Amino acid sequence: MMKGLKKWRLFSLLAVLTVFLAGCGQQELSTLLPAGQVGKDQFKLLILSSVIMLFVILVVVAIYVIALIRFRRSKLGEDFMPEQVEGSQKLELVWTIIPIILIIILAVPTVYYTYKLGDVKAMEEVNDDGEAKHLVVDVTANLYWWEFEYPDLGIVTAQELVVPTKEKVFFNLKAADVKHSFWIPAIGGKLDTNVENLNKFYLTFDQESKGLKDGVFYGKCAELCGPSHSLMDFKVKTLPRDEFNAWAKNMKATENAKVVANANANGEKVFQASCASCHAVSGAGEGGAIAPNLAAFGDRNRVAGFLKHDEKHLKEWIKDPQKVKPGNKMPSFENQLSDQELDDLAEYLLGLSVEQ
Repeated sequence: MMKGLKKWRLFSLLAVLTVFLAGCGQQELSTLLPAGQVGKDQFKLLILSSVIMLFVILVVVAIYVIALIRFRRSKLGEDFMPEQVEGSQKLELVWTIIPIILIIILAVPTVYYTYKLGDVKAMEEVNDDGEAKHLVVDVTANLYWWEFEYPDLGIVTAQELVVPTKEKVFFNLKAADVKHSFWIPAIGGKLDTNVENLNKFYLTFDQESKGLKDGVFYGKCAELCGPSHSLMDFKVKTLPRDEFNAWAKNMKATENAKVVANANANGEKVFQASCASCHAVSGAGEGGAIAPNLAAFGDRNRVAGFLKHDEKHLKEWIKDPQKVKPGNKMPSFENQLSDQELDDLAEYLLGLSVEQ
């Protein structure tokens, strides 16, 4: 009976391990398949540290096995006393020098990459026309959503970061309420977003996201921040520079024009009456809103960051946000909107699009 239980325990452990390791092969969210230079540099450090740890483990295990075999009681007898080597200068030099060498091997590239990845002086560079040479994104973490402002472009969006490929993108990170942490596993990171100070760093996005599952990379909050911490994610679209410029132009154009040509008129009225005090549908402007910008809501692939992007789940979210994502600041509209109003509002929101 006990043997059977032990076999089932082993099987359960292997099953859990299989599920856990299955995530290692998903390019849109795996640190083991880096899609940016920062992620590749960090991956090199991961491999180096893993090799050093494996070397130490193998040496220790080898010494342990040799001692077990060579000095086993059945071979040498009960009264055998091995040679006492206490105070041996040779041994003390060996177990002192070798760890120092290993630490140096690990420390030198770690310090180098730490300073390299922390160098954000280029964020301030401008061209002859006084325009910023590099894209800068101000990231604000909220409970439980993300805001992305492009100060040099005059646009803002939420829950979906859109960036150009093949160039450095600089980030200013802050939090609006409690500490969070900005992390895009396949690209690089992570770095805390604090309420009291601004953190800065850069990432590079070497691969276009359109060939991935859902056409995006996945970003996460990597700092426990509340009951819905695990649901606080965002998506990253990486585009060639010309496509990114077109996206930015479309976002800017929403300032004085309808976001969609054939918006549901009744849904727009419901939105203005119930939602407009917190949410904006113009991608032009500045950050600091109390709720996510919805200018490109129809272009997203998830509702509330993790629900399927369709009318059914959108209405589920609007009716009872606390049931879907506990602790968020959106009020419930279950008893405030009729079924028809909810249908019209959902149709209107799903039509908000800036992509061609």
